[in-house]
Amino acid sequence: MTKAVETKKVVVQTIADKFDAAASVVVVDYRGLNVAQVTELRKQLREAGVEFKVYKNSMTRRATEMHGLEAINEHLTGPNAIAFSNEDVVAPARIINDFAKKNEALEIKAGIIEGTVSSAEDVKALAELPSREGLLSMLLSVLQAPVRNFAAITKAVADSKEEQGA
Repeated sequence: MTKAVETKKVVVQTIADKFDAAASVVVVDYRGLNVAQVTELRKQLREAGVEFKVYKNSMTRRATEMHGLEAINEHLTGPNAIAFSNEDVVAPARIINDFAKKNEALEIKAGIIEGTVSSAEDVKALAELPSREGLLSMLLSVLQAPVRNFAAITKAVADSKEEQGA
């Protein structure tokens, strides 16, 4: 085989490994963004531990086929960039969605959330979820409510008995 084919195989395997390791992936169309805007987006993503890359669509298609994610191939047309997050499922969706609200040229095309191909609407819905800390605080308040209510009722009963005894 030629050296070019070998190089392409290495790139396809690299992309496939990134899909395999990623908790979430977001595919975007970045046409219309200038260099400063793309640099700012990359910076925000890098700070959150998200890798943002541009790969040839043909190589990305081969990599998705290696992992049974062919459903995303219909979105791999035109210039695309892909955000890979290995830890935080929500981070790439949230950062890209917030950036897209300020820069209309950025378009979310699709995503892969924990191994499942998702539409742009699903990715946007994921981005609108509260952060992990916010969800945990909501859960904690829900768990505390019955105890708080029980304590309030007990105090009210004790106060009424004290008034009756006085």
